[in-house]
Amino acid sequence: MKSIVLASAVTALLVLSGCGDKEPQVQATDAATAAQTAPASAGSSASTPASSAVAETEAEYMARIQKEMKSVYFDFDKFNIRADMQASVTADASVANSKASKFQVKLEGNCDEWGSDEYNFALGLKRAEAVKKALVAEGVNAGRVSMVSFGESSPVCTDKTKECWAQNRRVDFKLLP
Repeated sequence: MKSIVLASAVTALLVLSGCGDKEPQVQATDAATAAQTAPASAGSSASTPASSAVAETEAEYMARIQKEMKSVYFDFDKFNIRADMQASVTADASVANSKASKFQVKLEGNCDEWGSDEYNFALGLKRAEAVKKALVAEGVNAGRVSMVSFGESSPVCTDKTKECWAQNRRVDFKLLP
């Protein structure tokens, strides 16, 4: 009996002590990755400080171009591209083929909160796939485009109104190096 209590106490101490005091190193990893890719994209063998500056410039450039790519919005429970969104898709394809031609394009499908999680993940993927097909029809290389569905887990608006729900039924564009 004492051994069970002792084993339980040791297990509880291990679980509770864990790694809670360690700081996540996400930014350092991203900076290291950016510093490694910067010399290749810059086409020169610069020193480490210059590489960091080039990586920041590359990231800023990518962020600026990404802001030019507008989200595509959808009707409730639909994944076909609305007529009023066709011009936006055409403009996004133009940016993807010109300014963003050296980047990968990730399409992020999103839904409102209505429906089950499984249904919304499937609908978000169908929306992303519809935008991908439209981009490919506009001349974007299909190999550069990846898709992901966030379902209802990434809302931009959390109010309980029709206008808010409409803002969450969308496909967002993200550029990747």
